[in-house]
Amino acid sequence: MKGQKISDRYQIMKSIGEGGMANVYLAYDTILDRDVAVKILRGDLSGDEKFVRRFQREALSASSLTHPNIVEVYDVGEDHGMYYIVMEYIEGRHLKELIKKRGKLTISEVIDIMLQITDGMSVAHDSYIIHRDIKPQNIMILENGLVKITDFGISMAMNATQLTQTNSVMGSVHYLPPEQASGKGSTLQSDIYSMGIVMYELLAGKLPYKGDNAVEIALKHLKEPLPSIKDEVPNIPQSIENIIIKATAKNPKNRYADAREMHNDLMTCLDESRASEPKIELPYPENVDEVKITKVLKNAKVEEKKKESEDEIISRQITQNDLKKENKTLIILASIFTFLIVAITTIVLLVPALTTNKEILIPDVTNQTVEEAIKILQDAGFNVATEQQQASSDEISFGKIVKTSPLAGTKRTKGTQVTLFVSEGDAKLTLENYVGQNYLEIKGKLETLGVQVVIEKKDAKGNAEENIIIEQNPGEGQKVSKGDYVTLYIPEVDKYPDFTNGSYTYDDVVSFLEKYNVTVNKVEEETSSKNPGIVLKQSRSKGTRIVSGTSITITVAKKPSKVNNNDNDKNDDKEDSNLD
Repeated sequence: MKGQKISDRYQIMKSIGEGGMANVYLAYDTILDRDVAVKILRGDLSGDEKFVRRFQREALSASSLTHPNIVEVYDVGEDHGMYYIVMEYIEGRHLKELIKKRGKLTISEVIDIMLQITDGMSVAHDSYIIHRDIKPQNIMILENGLVKITDFGISMAMNATQLTQTNSVMGSVHYLPPEQASGKGSTLQSDIYSMGIVMYELLAGKLPYKGDNAVEIALKHLKEPLPSIKDEVPNIPQSIENIIIKATAKNPKNRYADAREMHNDLMTCLDESRASEPKIELPYPENVDEVKITKVLKNAKVEEKKKESEDEIISRQITQNDLKKENKTLIILASIFTFLIVAITTIVLLVPALTTNKEILIPDVTNQTVEEAIKILQDAGFNVATEQQQASSDEISFGKIVKTSPLAGTKRTKGTQVTLFVSEGDAKLTLENYVGQNYLEIKGKLETLGVQVVIEKKDAKGNAEENIIIEQNPGEGQKVSKGDYVTLYIPEVDKYPDFTNGSYTYDDVVSFLEKYNVTVNKVEEETSSKNPGIVLKQSRSKGTRIVSGTSITITVAKKPSKVNNNDNDKNDDKEDSNLD
């Protein structure tokens, strides 16, 4: 509800979306003074203990991802049985809405979007985090064109077999890799396949496979070759079709190894040097295992026939009975109708008067012993849960009540069950020296103990190693309680820019890299319509880390060679005299 606080911190402002797995709300973080998006798990999923454990673990893992193209996960928690994720609030729309509004996007637009998606997924794949549910609905785009990938935590937690029922599958079936459709585990190449389908949809304005149900679509992913994108966009360069063919290969061995490899291929797909690129030939056979999905389909057909057979028998029996007992049925129906009128009248008039139960305030039992609290609550007419919950407190002494659920002062009817939260004292954690360790490992360890971890980047001298902690606050030996914040500082690692954007010359590159002690050890020239000296290619990709003492090779543009007509004439005369 509007105004409600989650975990005494996130104040709900309004609902901004509803989905099959969760509802999303705009909320205000009262501690850090910022708007956030809070995604609360659907009730039936919250009751699945195995799913909840996986959801919490995977969401915490996703919270370690920091990249401009990934929606940042700030917090994961539980409040009175509600499991939630707190994320960066994005004002934009997802790609599915853009496709519905625009249809086909231009080639340059698609390449820009896919470069951002693969750049973000490269960070996830570097940490071996698999999204498992890449689709346009999980990719946001802002007004300025910035792309944000979302739903890492939930997607990874939903990694059970997705064909759970005869005709039921997650909305991602249109982007489902063949290996997932056949019940096998997901790999980095599974995300590659989904990204390939998204790229196809952006270019074509429609999905490559359609069907009457989820199983039929999944079978097409398994068996049918992907329709040629050239049928939808005839003028598309072969280099782009090759990227789609490789990304959506049935056999994972034929796909890109990870998102970074696909990103690097996208970086050069519109280069002049690839204008006459031949159509790609996949090195490994494309046949995949269809056994499991086929079995699912057969079972579906058997169940359907069985149901039809049962319906026919019941229908026949009803018809025979109706013919024999028509008069008797009419009498019974009239009696039932009369009884219902009497029963409804009784319920409407009498039941409210008998069952009205006024709500009463839950008494405050803070600082009471468990025995005292139980007696007070029972005397007030409430039931008390047999199992108590533990809660740390630096104000309430060990063994006494910190709070109740529902909270004291709220109104409930008599007989409502109340859970007691018992103090386990000020359970403080003594911090160790985390400098020099991987921040992902330390972040997970501290958050498991209930400590809130903030990751900040900071300039570091020398070749500080990426993802390694260079400073912490509070420091070693300091004590923190559950819910307290610990800040871990990691180095701000310098990365190569895009020297090929048309604004860099050879001298610019040398000047830029001089401060990093990186040498340009070789300069190649290539004929181009661009101004002479402009950088055309770089051996180290944009976004890769700059390491002192290394080198880079660049290619610069040179003028097209001009043939002098007079020289040609002289050469012709010389050839003629030689012939004489």
